[in-house]
Amino acid sequence: MIFSTSVFIFAFLPCALLGYYLVFRKTRRLQNAFLAIISLFFYAWGEPVWVILLIFSATQDYICGRVIGKARRKGSERLAKTAMIVSITTNLGLLGTFKYLDFFLENLGLLFHFSPALTGLALPIGISFYTFQTLSYTIDVYRGKVSVQRSYFDFLLFVSLFPSLVAGPIIRYETIAEQISNRRETLDDVCSGACRFIVGLAKKVVIANTLAPVADAAFSANTLSTEFAWLGVLAYTFQIYFDFSGYSDMAIGLSKMFGFNILENFNYPYISRSITEFWRRWHISLGTWFRDYLYIPLGGSRVKSKWRLVFNLFIVWLLTGLWHGANWTFILWGLMYFLFIALEKLTGLDKFFINNKVTSVLGFSYTILLVMIGWVLFRAESVSAAVEYITYLFGRGYGNDVSTAGFWLRENVVFYITAAIFSTPIAKWASNKATHSRTMQVAYTALMVVLFFITISYVVMGSYSPFIYFNF
Repeated sequence: MIFSTSVFIFAFLPCALLGYYLVFRKTRRLQNAFLAIISLFFYAWGEPVWVILLIFSATQDYICGRVIGKARRKGSERLAKTAMIVSITTNLGLLGTFKYLDFFLENLGLLFHFSPALTGLALPIGISFYTFQTLSYTIDVYRGKVSVQRSYFDFLLFVSLFPSLVAGPIIRYETIAEQISNRRETLDDVCSGACRFIVGLAKKVVIANTLAPVADAAFSANTLSTEFAWLGVLAYTFQIYFDFSGYSDMAIGLSKMFGFNILENFNYPYISRSITEFWRRWHISLGTWFRDYLYIPLGGSRVKSKWRLVFNLFIVWLLTGLWHGANWTFILWGLMYFLFIALEKLTGLDKFFINNKVTSVLGFSYTILLVMIGWVLFRAESVSAAVEYITYLFGRGYGNDVSTAGFWLRENVVFYITAAIFSTPIAKWASNKATHSRTMQVAYTALMVVLFFITISYVVMGSYSPFIYFNF
């Protein structure tokens, strides 16, 4: 089940809210159990078999957490460490089996010239996200950063909370532990959460889904003009941002409607002035996860040798690329970011770009150009296809049939302009202004109602279009 469908908006969500606030409102324990059960139902709607894997992952990490806590009370460091290793090994083993085993076998076959027997395992939706969530819990319990969760249903709720289950943001247990048992729901939270959900829904169905055909046409074309190549990658640049940030907005809004406040996942990444800044603004929950659980334990930037710093960055960005998918395109995409972030850290280029208006413009231009080229790698089906597309960007298709680019631009110019505007904090500034007076609040509410009906018309008329990050 996905958020941008009639089934979710008109059936699942109303039933979830009615059950939460009317039927099971007597105790927090009942509300948590209800949320956990409907979250599993939400996941099973599209993944009826793999919900067993989700429950297994949650159960084994719940047990490992309890073992670590008990071992610590008894002073058995060895048992605590063993439980943590079991958790890490099992989680990464499952992720590796379902996501990377066939990729490994295929490349092994190419290397040693044989035809391997592939497993053909389907990728369970959301496994990369909930695996990192449960890992953060057992690691933090072992580190002594969080207390052991004694209630199985409360822990299952943390792992399976449906707003963030299949595509993030990646929730850390430490950020939500208190809210599981002691959150307060208010009418203001429900209303602001609903508005956030509407905004995210509009990002997905109005902007991302509308620009998706332009990107699809460009990336599937046999021959391209340089103009259409740039138009296509620009469409994908906007599509992936509004698709993924739209999902995050909906997840944050839905969580708020049930009393949970989860952290932001995007902070206008397309206004960045360096690659380093871009990754502080893009998919924040993933970037901070790798920082806290890999980069810093490796030594981070507080190392004596520059080569060690480069090595730490290499490991982080190699795995960041690999996290996104079992394909060399994602690996090279991650290594591209490693190259430029390492360059910025070693030369201080990221700080140079924020010195004044002139260098800021240079930094923005350099960043958005590299990000767009990176999206070619991310979107292409193979490395050779990505390289071919990039050659069209830089002149190979100059002078080819430009009428195709003209057609797609005329059809979608309003959406390109809208996407460019809403990639900046202008809308956030305007919404903040709307809270300063009663009149503005009424106008903002009316705007949200109109936006909701517009997005619903897109939902009803549109075809099935899953979120891009469901694939990861």
